[in-house]
Amino acid sequence: MKTIKFTLIIMLAFSIQLSAQHRGNYNEITQDISRQNILTSGNAQIYNPTVQQQINKALYPSNILTVDVKALQNASATTYTAIFNLYQMGPTAEKTSQLMKERIDSIKYRLNSKGISQKDIAIDVISFIPIYEVEVTKKLFSKTYTEVPKGFELQQNIHIQFTKTNQFESILDACAQSEVYNLVKVDYYIENIQEVYKNLQDELLKLIDDKKVYYKALGFDMSKYDVAIADDKYCYFPKDFYQSYQAYNSTSVEALNKNKGVTTVKKQASYYYQPLTYENYDVVINPSILEPVVQIGMNIKLVFTPKPVEQKPQPIVKTKIDHKYYVISPNGTIDVKELNTKQ
Repeated sequence: MKTIKFTLIIMLAFSIQLSAQHRGNYNEITQDISRQNILTSGNAQIYNPTVQQQINKALYPSNILTVDVKALQNASATTYTAIFNLYQMGPTAEKTSQLMKERIDSIKYRLNSKGISQKDIAIDVISFIPIYEVEVTKKLFSKTYTEVPKGFELQQNIHIQFTKTNQFESILDACAQSEVYNLVKVDYYIENIQEVYKNLQDELLKLIDDKKVYYKALGFDMSKYDVAIADDKYCYFPKDFYQSYQAYNSTSVEALNKNKGVTTVKKQASYYYQPLTYENYDVVINPSILEPVVQIGMNIKLVFTPKPVEQKPQPIVKTKIDHKYYVISPNGTIDVKELNTKQ
């Protein structure tokens, strides 16, 4: 019986460890959460307060109809451009330029062997300036300090264009062998971005038509509504969505092996790609992604308000005035006679 219990404990510990690995390190949860309350139904409370708030959200009926649809498309870049910075010093301008050219030619030669041709490489000169040092000249009664050129400094950026992400390793290797380690950035480009926007627009129009059918089934006549519109589009690149985190563990394993006191070590900052999540979108095109992509989105919002009821014109009533004329005697008697003007 003891052996069986011990085996069960090991299996439970192993399963908990595997589930923790799938969660990742970027969102360490320190609260003591009961798995039983989360995984079983019944009287257990919902742990996530956001979900609980959504379930208990109050609805307010209105005769104003709103159609708010959002679409997102994950698009792989058609071309990439990696930019590296090169820094070179030399005793003379000619020597500095020669040393820089040798390094760049070495990079071009290695990249050419990897399938990246000369037309995919461009050079951008950043600066070419002399380096001065102070020279002290001693005289009989004084010293003079004069700046004299001792060398030259040349900075250039090399732009390398490629079409497949697996080519980037070859580019890094070629630059490293030429002692170039400063990667400035990697740009993503999409040649058919207008086609992407057109595709998103078509998807949103389908959603709007479905929404109108839904409202019609509920008894709303859309022809009796005035419509107002607002739309928006955007494009985000991978560089906009890299986040950092630090590992939770910070103790030194080496100290434990040497039976010394536990010492803390510097936590290594790590970065990961966190694209836009999909919970706020009605449709997502190419939702499953393996590598960083360009995320292109479009939103359309329509507000339908009832048309004002037309007032029926009131009939015009003509008033006829019948005039009567009287003659009163000048002596002040009450003998009043009506004049007949209709004859």
